[in-house]
Amino acid sequence: MFDLTALNWLAVLVATIAGFMLGGLWYGPLFGKAWLKAIGKTEDEIKPSPGPFIISFFTALVTSIVLGLLIAGLHIESTGDGAVIGLVTGIGFIATAMASDSAFCGWGVNLWLIQSGYRVTYSVIMGAILAWWQ
Repeated sequence: MFDLTALNWLAVLVATIAGFMLGGLWYGPLFGKAWLKAIGKTEDEIKPSPGPFIISFFTALVTSIVLGLLIAGLHIESTGDGAVIGLVTGIGFIATAMASDSAFCGWGVNLWLIQSGYRVTYSVIMGAILAWWQ
């Protein structure tokens, strides 16, 4: 059903990097202060470590591969349709799952909006790139 040879692996890598780089903007100048407030920390309390960045890169890679397989399997060929499938999967799978986690973990609406907003946005970007560059 899903054929890994149908993927443009360079597009998958570029989409992954784009999603990963969005994180630098999202959790930096765009929503960094709001994110720190939502998690109840200060910049001084955050110790940079490669572990979370490595995990984040590989989760973005998996997202990119799955989106690429969906786009190929559904014969999506336009950038706009790729962005839409990214939006639909981002909201339908990622944001909803994170809403459930947020409810059980008591994260609050602001943290859920920041966290899921990032992943939905990177799914849209990845979908657009993968559909455009087949």
